Amino acid sequence: MDLSRLPQNDPLEIYRYRDGLYAVDLLTAALTEFDFFTWLATRPSTAATICRELGITERPADVMLTLFTANGFLRSERGVFQLTPLAHEHLVRTSPWFIGPYYASLKERPVVRDYIKILRTGKPANWGSYQNEKPWSDAMLTDDFATTFTAAMDCRGLYLGAALAKKLETRGRSRLLDIAGGSGIYACAITAQHPHLIATVFERPPVDQIARAMIQKRGCTDRVTVAAGDMFSDPLPSGHDLHLYSNVLHDWDVEKVRPLLASSFRALTPGGMLIIHDCHLNSEKTGPLPVAKYSALLMSVTEGKCYSIAEMTTLLNAAGFRDCHYEPTVADRSIMTATKPANTLDAAEQMALFEKELKENDWGHQPC
Repeated sequence: MDLSRLPQNDPLEIYRYRDGLYAVDLLTAALTEFDFFTWLATRPSTAATICRELGITERPADVMLTLFTANGFLRSERGVFQLTPLAHEHLVRTSPWFIGPYYASLKERPVVRDYIKILRTGKPANWGSYQNEKPWSDAMLTDDFATTFTAAMDCRGLYLGAALAKKLETRGRSRLLDIAGGSGIYACAITAQHPHLIATVFERPPVDQIARAMIQKRGCTDRVTVAAGDMFSDPLPSGHDLHLYSNVLHDWDVEKVRPLLASSFRALTPGGMLIIHDCHLNSEKTGPLPVAKYSALLMSVTEGKCYSIAEMTTLLNAAGFRDCHYEPTVADRSIMTATKPANTLDAAEQMALFEKELKENDWGHQPC
C-alpha cells in the first residue's frame, strides 16, 4: 500500500464517535455523584477551590472543567468558573428544567463509576474498565495486550500518519527518531513521503518485536529500523536531527512529560527539530469540543490528558526548545514543532534554566 496516500472520503465523524465516547460518562458522574452544577451555581470558584471543596484532584478536575467549558456549560473569568445560562437552566437541581433525572439511570455504568474514583484519586482506571485487565501501561508489557493495542493504533496511524507526513517540512534533515513509535506506522509514513529520510523506532519490549514484524510486512526495512529501550529509563539514541512523539505525550501527566522533553533536547543534534503529533486544546482551554471530549477518554484510561497549545509551548520552552509552531492536520489532530538551538548551553546551565522556568510557569487553570 502507498503510505503517502490519503483516503478519498473523510472519516472525521467516525473518529469523533470513538474519541468522544467517554464524555457523557464524565458529565453523568458530575451530575449524579457530585451535583457539581448545583454546587457551583451559588459559589463561583477557582479550580483550586473546586478541588478542595468537592474532594477531587487536579488532573481530572482540569479535564472536567475544560470539557464543560468547551460544551458551553461554564465560563471562566480570571480563573473563576461560573455557570452559563444554559447550565443554570438545565443542570441545576432547583431549576424546573433540570435534566439530572434523565442521567440518573446511567449512574451505574462502569465508566461512570470509574470516573468517580478517578476524580477523587487522580489515578486512571483499567483499560476499557475491564476489571480483569491491568492498567494500560502495565498491560503493554504483556504480549497479548501489546499486540491488540498496537494493532489498533496501527490502524489509526495509517490515516493519521500520511496526513502528518504531508504537513512536515524536512529539507536539510536526514534521520528521524520515532519515540514510543508503536508499530512504526508513523516512521514508515514519514519516510514514504520524504524519501531522503531514514528512521529509527524506539520502543520497549514486547512492542519492539511487533514493530519489526510490521515494518518488514510493509517492506520498509531498508529505511526504518527498530531500537529497543524505555523512553523513561534509557537514554535516547543519538545522531538524529528529527524527533517524533506521536500520540505519546497525552498518555502522561506533566511530571512525566517534562523529562521526556528534556531527554529529547539532550539527544537531538544541535539545530534538530522536535515534532509532537497529538490532539491539542486551544491556548484558552475553551475547546475545540472534540478534543476536550477525547481528553476525557485519555484521563480515564491513562495518566495523561490533552494539552493546550500554551501548556505545550511552555513545556517546550522550559526544556530549551525554541521556535514553536502549531498546525492542524486531520481528525482533530495537529502538530507542534520546535527546534533545538544550534548553539546550546552546557547541560547543567540548561537544566538550571529549565527548573527556573517551570517554577515561574502559569498553567492556566489554577492547581489544586
